[in-house]
Amino acid sequence: MSFRACATCGLVHEVPSVPAKAVARCTRCRSVIRHGTHPAAESRTAALAAAALILYIPALTLPVMTLSRLGHESTNSIWSGTVALLAEGHYPVGLTIFFFSIVAPVAKLSALFALCFGRRWLSHGARASTYHAVEFIGRWGMLDVLLVAILVAIVKLGDLVTVTPGPGVVVFGVVVLLSMLATISFDPHAIWEEDA
Repeated sequence: MSFRACATCGLVHEVPSVPAKAVARCTRCRSVIRHGTHPAAESRTAALAAAALILYIPALTLPVMTLSRLGHESTNSIWSGTVALLAEGHYPVGLTIFFFSIVAPVAKLSALFALCFGRRWLSHGARASTYHAVEFIGRWGMLDVLLVAILVAIVKLGDLVTVTPGPGVVVFGVVVLLSMLATISFDPHAIWEEDA
């Protein structure tokens, strides 16, 4: 027997072990109460997180945009642009891009990967704290996109400057998509399930 809350109305039920093709329903609203985790949830999450981590290197190093200003072209990747901003003394912008485009996504994906395989060496409390950290980092995941949009709006001076997106934008978009899918596919109930 385990206690489960109805996702619809919040009523807590004591749910006995339910056969494979049967469902447990809420006594108040008749919604299906989830029991157990999907057997492939952790492996799916780990695969998506690993794919995102692998693609992250080209996402950081491929050109993201080309700026053409008065006949002079400048091509930058996320990494080279961040290094250039820091080298030129633009610390607030450079550190913001460094944290939200490099450190936070890698930390989030690594934490998801650890949640999938950390059952043996992480306690329930440590896994719950890690999951809360993943949720917190996820809230700030689009800040870098907003910052790039603001930068383009500031830099774009009518017809004097032309901004052309590079292949790094596509790869970075795929990484963001894989990261979101990995987060969605992770079942937080697995944190509290008994080890098999």
